[in-house]
Amino acid sequence: MSGRARAGAAVKADGYGTGARGTVRILAEAGCNDFLVAHWREAEEIADLVDPATISVLHGPLSAADAAWAKATGVRPVINSLAQARLWLQIGGGACDLMIDTGINRLGLPLAALGDELIGRLKVDVLHSHLAAAEEDSPLNEVQRLRWDAARTAVRHARASLANSAGIMLGAAYHGDLTRPGLALYGGVPCEGLAPHIQPVVRPEAAVLQLREIRAGDSVGYNATFTATGPMRVGVIALGYADGYLRCWSGAGSVHFGGQRLPVLGRVSMDMTVIDLANAPDLREGDWVTIDYFLPEAAAASGLSQYELLTLLGRRFER
Repeated sequence: MSGRARAGAAVKADGYGTGARGTVRILAEAGCNDFLVAHWREAEEIADLVDPATISVLHGPLSAADAAWAKATGVRPVINSLAQARLWLQIGGGACDLMIDTGINRLGLPLAALGDELIGRLKVDVLHSHLAAAEEDSPLNEVQRLRWDAARTAVRHARASLANSAGIMLGAAYHGDLTRPGLALYGGVPCEGLAPHIQPVVRPEAAVLQLREIRAGDSVGYNATFTATGPMRVGVIALGYADGYLRCWSGAGSVHFGGQRLPVLGRVSMDMTVIDLANAPDLREGDWVTIDYFLPEAAAASGLSQYELLTLLGRRFER
């Protein structure tokens, strides 16, 4: 879908919650040769798996130690300001990326600073900008593209990059030399155009800790938010908000077992959630259930974004 551009991969936030090391190995085997992280520690975690020169750190150097480590390893800092450009040049410079702000007003060099002599001294591999509303039919998309195009003529660089997952669907004019998919790599659907092409990647599972028989009038969980109207068989699963399964799923979430949907009952606890086993007479303690977590549907049910659903998944999940 990226046309003539290469497709890189945003693997920040522990590979969007999937486990960065395993994810980077798979993407590298698939031919990916550009990896983007946010923090220097994230770069350290994957630098032994790929050529460090293929890793870009989006937050840029925050200290002389960051700059020195990048210089020593070949990891590319993404320069976001004149102060970062100065810091990078002071330790000898070398290949780096440059982020310019074309309208999102987050990190990035202001367009007015493009002519500064510090920027002229940088050896820019990828000239980046970031779309603020790529998943929408927004006039800001074209405004940003035109500003990015203008910056491409103002700054010497080897490659240029603008499109995230949804930005890829805006067409070839947005592709540049490198696209930066993130959410779509992990089963997220940021815009309707991608829906036919995306399959789920993340499938959380949890073990059944205990089965219980409750009677009419019995309540379930903290604050008795659910009360049984008749006899029920319920199960306690090892999943809770400490795992990223937040309280917004209380009375709204569900799991599957043997092809049957089992609703969440009552309030989600830190380490446990109770489910209705009416549709699973064969389920036993020690069995595993699959959490309903298809990202577009889960976002609609929970009120969380697809990005949050991925990155909330906690360390207690084995990936």
